[in-house]
Amino acid sequence: MGSAEAHVEAGGRSVRISSPDKLLFPDAGITKRDLATYYADVADGLFRGLANRPVALNRFPDGLGGKSFFTKSAPKGLPDWASTAHVTFPSGRTGDEVCVTEPATVLWTVQMGTLELHAWPVREADTDHPDELRIDLDPQPGTEFAEAVEVAREAYALFEELGIRPFVKTSGGRGLHLLVRIEPRWTFVQARRAVIALARELERRRPELVTTSWWKEERGERIFIDFNQMARDRMTVAPYSTRARPDAPVSMPVRWTDLGDVAPGDFTVKTVPALFAENGDANAEIDDTAHSLEALLELAERDEKDRGLGDLPYPPDFPKMPGEPKRVQPSKARADDSEQGS
Repeated sequence: MGSAEAHVEAGGRSVRISSPDKLLFPDAGITKRDLATYYADVADGLFRGLANRPVALNRFPDGLGGKSFFTKSAPKGLPDWASTAHVTFPSGRTGDEVCVTEPATVLWTVQMGTLELHAWPVREADTDHPDELRIDLDPQPGTEFAEAVEVAREAYALFEELGIRPFVKTSGGRGLHLLVRIEPRWTFVQARRAVIALARELERRRPELVTTSWWKEERGERIFIDFNQMARDRMTVAPYSTRARPDAPVSMPVRWTDLGDVAPGDFTVKTVPALFAENGDANAEIDDTAHSLEALLELAERDEKDRGLGDLPYPPDFPKMPGEPKRVQPSKARADDSEQGS
């Protein structure tokens, strides 16, 4: 019989893990104890990406393969030493979410069967103004990780022209996430507008490789820059978080100089602790500078004035936003126009 409980320490706090031998990733043989120990091993880098951020939890109480659900509101049983952050959702409704104020909070989420941590790009002190710009490079059918790397390098060059330093991590799948620390003085709408401006410039430079089309039927075999990941209550998986996939992959920060030599499969719960111990956190300097969005917002302004390029569609569950175009699939819009003209 397995142990009834175990205790794993992170950041000077010991966290109780019940049923520590329960398999969370059965194919990889990863137990609750293994996952908690993994997070303790990478606590320094993990906390750098999550510190004081509200998080949504993708939970699998019976392990991968069992039922799953997202928890946004702080669940019952939150330890008295853990914290919450008050957030406002796109509907205007508010709520309190788990807030990572110390590494041990993440170990507690393992106790709750959490296999993915999705963090807001804000801090507890001001949940209406992002302090992190996120660019999600999403490979479409016919493209792979190599194409995402190529787009990431194009984005790096553009950021360099703008005097901005980006950091990069794998998504834990085939894509990449670019992260930029920004001054927390712009709204979600403005931050999303900045990402759209960046994406459109990359699309102009590499139209055969990059798309900003929200509609899948128009994307083709290109890398989609998912600008809506910068909308309120849209979250990318946190650095060092696992993904809910059989081999227990990890969303791994990578140095730009190493990006061409890695593959998503290199980074799992079993491999990352040794890599982290040897090389440290590739994003260790991410908090050194908080950048301005003014250059990107000026680019957005030029797009609108000189090219007539305004906003792009929001996700379907959002309320209609000011200046947003119709949320109508292009082929459906053409069909409707054809029917009206007949």
